Amino acid sequence: MQSLITHYGAGLPPHTPLALSTAGLISSQTGELLSVNIPAFTGRPLAAALSAALNRPVSAANDADCFVLAEAHAGEAQGCTVVAGIILGTGVGGGLVINGQLVRGHGGVTGEWGHGAITRTELALNGKTYPIPRLSCPCGQIGCLDTLGGARGMERLHRHFHQRDRSSMEIVDGWLNQQPDSTLTVNAWLQLVAEPLALLVNILGPSKIVAGGGLASSAPLIAALDKQARAGVLHRYDRPLVTPGKFLTQGGLVGASVLARMV
Repeated sequence: MQSLITHYGAGLPPHTPLALSTAGLISSQTGELLSVNIPAFTGRPLAAALSAALNRPVSAANDADCFVLAEAHAGEAQGCTVVAGIILGTGVGGGLVINGQLVRGHGGVTGEWGHGAITRTELALNGKTYPIPRLSCPCGQIGCLDTLGGARGMERLHRHFHQRDRSSMEIVDGWLNQQPDSTLTVNAWLQLVAEPLALLVNILGPSKIVAGGGLASSAPLIAALDKQARAGVLHRYDRPLVTPGKFLTQGGLVGASVLARMV
């Protein structure tokens, strides 16, 4: 990392802050990181260790947290008081910014609406009842939204309903083209995701929800999710609440730059 700083930051003052966007949870109490994707980080106070090694201020945050921080300061939720970020990527994640400040909960858990939210065991669609599988989640629980709400989850639903595999983007394209099999899958996905999302809205009262991750690249899909989620909340929003983020691919980097300025 020092070589990267030397190469790209040669013209900056030596104590310029460094901020990292990383997968995993960072404890607000100890600074220790828990990352399934990067085992070498797990159990280490990454920011403190790097700060000591590099002799400069270092901060770190979860990549979903960085995404919502970017959107609150320079993106689709700029100027909003309460901003929730939802990640609909491989799985389901999230973060929360209030009054421009990132909210870091106990153990680094804030806005993680994809875990602990138990999905339905059946859905009624077009006058027919469909069983919904309760799947084991990497977090150790069973039935988390994370198992069915992300891109891989949509693919699992399609396999469950139709006994064949299609990628999430193929399913979304099929839905847009009114193909019956994809329409069933997406309608089920919308209901499964919109219900816990409406609960999140009722608990947090966000001014705006920005969506990131691969599925957020489909504006029609997010618009349909917004419509279904708003139908289930207490406060009636007269304009779209859930929108695709501005920084779908660079949210982590932009958010980290915002984080560095807060050190």
